[in-house]
Amino acid sequence: MADPKVKARLWVQSALRLGDLAGRPGMVIRSGDVDSGGVLVVLRGQEGCCVLSQLRAGDGSAAWMRATGPAPVPEPEADAYVARQVKRDPDLWVVEFAAPDLLPPFEAKIVT
Repeated sequence: MADPKVKARLWVQSALRLGDLAGRPGMVIRSGDVDSGGVLVVLRGQEGCCVLSQLRAGDGSAAWMRATGPAPVPEPEADAYVARQVKRDPDLWVVEFAAPDLLPPFEAKIVT
């Protein structure tokens, strides 16, 4: 059964709050559609960056994929990926977190 869809702005606000509580501060880099925009999450760590992209798993549940690949990438590469996605989908939100271990501060099912 698919998870219920949460409005994008509400999800972003919740993720930022969870980041603050976990000592992983975050910020909105780009605001998208408040109701149904997708979200990209940029994790900035000690060894590089990772961009997470929302998707639905085979069972319909909310999930994330490491859109920039399994290994950390340099900051310019992550930024270029985000720019390409925003150009393709102007409704996207982009949220960035400090994440030394490149793990999100919110509960996330990451699929490979």
